[in-house]
Amino acid sequence: MSKVYLIGAGPGAADLLTLRAAKLLAEKAEIVLADDLVSADILALVRPEARVLKVGKRGGRLSTPQDFIHRLMVRLARRGKCVVRLKGGDPYVFGRGGEEVEALAAGGVEAEVVPGLTAGIAVPAAVGIPVTHRAYTQGVTLVTGTSGDGCVEPNWSALAKSGTTLVIYMGVARVLNIVARLIAGGLPPDTPAAAIASGTLPGQRHVKGTLADLPARVSAEGLTSPAIIVIGQVAALAAASTGDLCPQDLAARICAA
Repeated sequence: MSKVYLIGAGPGAADLLTLRAAKLLAEKAEIVLADDLVSADILALVRPEARVLKVGKRGGRLSTPQDFIHRLMVRLARRGKCVVRLKGGDPYVFGRGGEEVEALAAGGVEAEVVPGLTAGIAVPAAVGIPVTHRAYTQGVTLVTGTSGDGCVEPNWSALAKSGTTLVIYMGVARVLNIVARLIAGGLPPDTPAAAIASGTLPGQRHVKGTLADLPARVSAEGLTSPAIIVIGQVAALAAASTGDLCPQDLAARICAA
């Protein structure tokens, strides 16, 4: 029986993949179960003789059932295959990695998690936003904006009073509702806010403004998933446009975040 590697593919750009992840993909992987958000450039690093199976999971689209992915990983590992479960961002940050490790353990299969840069840290950095900054915030809160099956609706009122930077995954489709709940919870409408779509990828776009006008700006720019929302004083530090940051600036900001 082989081990299953749960690998974080990072926020999108292939050169933000960890060295360990790249080595496993290029040298050991026999079967790769890849999420929808894994870029083509990263999939190109997989050894040629490996088989890549797309098991994408995106809100509002037909998705591979999670239980099926669990069973498939166990079955392939029991056949002696070196299985890689390749996931966008980090497996343990809104990646259902915890559930998958539990399912593998229940099936008697060893798992190894290879962390990746989570989008909630790297994508804001890509537009010049440090999610923590001693002059502006006491911390950062990562939260999902999804309210689908199996998801508990965040306590937006409590988050509005947290005093931390709010980084919201999977929330751009519900940005109007989220903003309304945060304002109702006491977060000032003029709080700086930003939304970044396709972060670190060639098609990256973002908008910045205030909490109150963020939904209109997102709509006007046509931003869609995958996207990250950042709310808090640090959002005012976002570059005016993506082109304001050169690659060296991007790397430095991600390392400093």
